[in-house]
Amino acid sequence: MKLSSIRSRLGRAANTAMLSNVARSVRRDRLTYLSPAKLLRIERALDTTLRPDVPGDIVEFGVALGGSAILLAKRAIPPRRFFGLDVFAMIPPPTSDKDDSRSKQRYQDILEGSSSGIGGDVYYGYRDDLYEYVSRQLSRYGTPVDGVRVNLVKGLFEESWPTLEISSLAFAHIDCDWYDPVKYCLNAAAPRLSRGGLIVMDDYHDYAGCKAAVDEFLIANPGFEMLDGVNPVLRHRRS
Repeated sequence: MKLSSIRSRLGRAANTAMLSNVARSVRRDRLTYLSPAKLLRIERALDTTLRPDVPGDIVEFGVALGGSAILLAKRAIPPRRFFGLDVFAMIPPPTSDKDDSRSKQRYQDILEGSSSGIGGDVYYGYRDDLYEYVSRQLSRYGTPVDGVRVNLVKGLFEESWPTLEISSLAFAHIDCDWYDPVKYCLNAAAPRLSRGGLIVMDDYHDYAGCKAAVDEFLIANPGFEMLDGVNPVLRHRRS
């Protein structure tokens, strides 16, 4: 075995060991595509953000199978609420010229039915009961979708987000791959993010469209800074 492979396995094992029991459980249950390193970064970001002096709700744009939604919903202690937004179906295609060939090939693979799920499961986008499935998982983990503390919102982000009564956000997780939805989600969440609030970006190092949207956002919004990593964190600077 190559030394790089050994180091990679040791790194994954170390990150897994530092995860919460819930995070390890959602991975065992094949409810998240996120690596242990990404889940650990989300949990640490939550620990530094969800304090009394950082008010607001928790939102996730792109729920997939619900693994990270479970982590976030667990931290939605009243008066905080959790909102998980997703089409709960086949994801829309990348349509911007800022989306690279890798993004478009990835979508083509999904469209042709050749994408595989976690551990041989059916790819989540092919399920016709995805909303119900995610709801069941949230309930199984003790965070049922009650429309008050825990909310799942079905539809395109640009259609569902304006209908929500959210005055402030403490934390947002953006996991929607392509340029246009990432750009929309950043511009939707940022004005409501409390001072000290955080936005975690899942696909910055994976897809060029996501990276372009984030880079443009940071140029246009100097009140934010990026803490790089496997899933970069955008922080609203305190005044």
